[in-house]
Amino acid sequence: MSAAPDLPCSPLTAVSPLDGRYARLTGALKPLCSEFGLIRYRVLVEVRWLQLLARRADIAELPRFDAHTEAFFDGIVSDFSLRDAERVKEIERTTNHDVKAVEYFLREKCAECGATAAIPFLHFACTSEDINNLAYALMIEETRRDVLLPAAGRIVEALAALAHAFADAPMLARTHGQAATPTTMGKELANVVYRLRRQRDQLAAQPVLGKLNGAVGNYNAHLVAYPDIDWAKLGEDFVTGLGLAWNPYTTQIEPHDYLAEFAGILARLNTVLIDFCRDTWSYIAIGYFRQKRVESEVGSSTMPHKVNPIDFENAEGNFGIANALLEHFAQKLPISRWQRDLTDSTVLRNLGTALGHTVIGFDACRRGIAKLELDRAALDADLDQAWEVLAEPVQTVMRRYGIADSYEALKALTRGVRIDRAALAAFLDTLAIPEAERARLKALTPRSYIGAATTLARKI
Repeated sequence: MSAAPDLPCSPLTAVSPLDGRYARLTGALKPLCSEFGLIRYRVLVEVRWLQLLARRADIAELPRFDAHTEAFFDGIVSDFSLRDAERVKEIERTTNHDVKAVEYFLREKCAECGATAAIPFLHFACTSEDINNLAYALMIEETRRDVLLPAAGRIVEALAALAHAFADAPMLARTHGQAATPTTMGKELANVVYRLRRQRDQLAAQPVLGKLNGAVGNYNAHLVAYPDIDWAKLGEDFVTGLGLAWNPYTTQIEPHDYLAEFAGILARLNTVLIDFCRDTWSYIAIGYFRQKRVESEVGSSTMPHKVNPIDFENAEGNFGIANALLEHFAQKLPISRWQRDLTDSTVLRNLGTALGHTVIGFDACRRGIAKLELDRAALDADLDQAWEVLAEPVQTVMRRYGIADSYEALKALTRGVRIDRAALAAFLDTLAIPEAERARLKALTPRSYIGAATTLARKI
């Protein structure tokens, strides 16, 4: 095959499916987790730091901005465009330094609005990581707030609605793949809802940290330039003013422990959904769930009858890719040689990739849930063939009335064999228990032996 031509950038020529096949699903991440997003956040941090310094009466060399200049700098942030980002990249081709390119871009902006006195205070006393750590923190914070939590919330809401709808649908449980004590489909979904809510709440509560303390975290240059300023307090006020938590003790870099924690929580949330997707795939396989048909879709290129559980398979695959990256983040990012090495830089650029696959997984999972239809007849048919599961309540009542070897007696009757209602009733007639208890046990069926499952499902 001949060498490929120099193809233009498009969804068809994208190397990653995030920007190709799945681009319509990851659009919300483009202004947040792309290189454009990273540059935009860097510009925001540099501008806000300059504005804060200009408000300080104890930095006399930087005149206070008038209303026009203040509004101009606000506009740099609020109106930051793709063209602006392209200009930063053009400068970077000369500087070969991405953060310095942002500084030079802002120098041009200062000259444009006549604020030339501000130019020496751009990037004042900052190391690149003062800017980068805050840019990535803002990226994480806004992506969590605007994309991840709403998407996870939609899945939780959809599953909670199904848990309520199927709260009273008896179902044969399976432990070790074998028939086990009955439950309801609603209760099984309620279990997932509870797990997801817990991880979602942890994700929402995870602090996102930032630092602004110079080359090795000691305010060295700050204190030489302005010895009387409480730079630690000023840095803390700046970082918390961005909506982030303050980390007072760092080397050149914020050590990324919070990022490892964030990645771990998100990976656990994804793992809960992998578990759900696999179970639901299996329930579809045994006929407990049917899937709503989309008439225009094709299930198989050769088998016309098929309606495949592709949404749950797609979700599982994407969550797996996301988790592989998230687990690497959690293991690698907290490690840095001495006061700083560069290995975190290239790894952090893949945050959007992990979050993108997570978002695709969320979307596929939600679409799959929307197609589910419960086949109650299939659930009932399995239960009607599983009278042996009533060995548990019978032997437990026997224990109540002091009958020795009750477990062993039911084991002999039921282990590895099928019994029916008549066989169980005959066994009950041999027991020395009160007649009211005998009648109650005879009235019990696999469908009615569901404990508090319905109540638990409706409470979720």
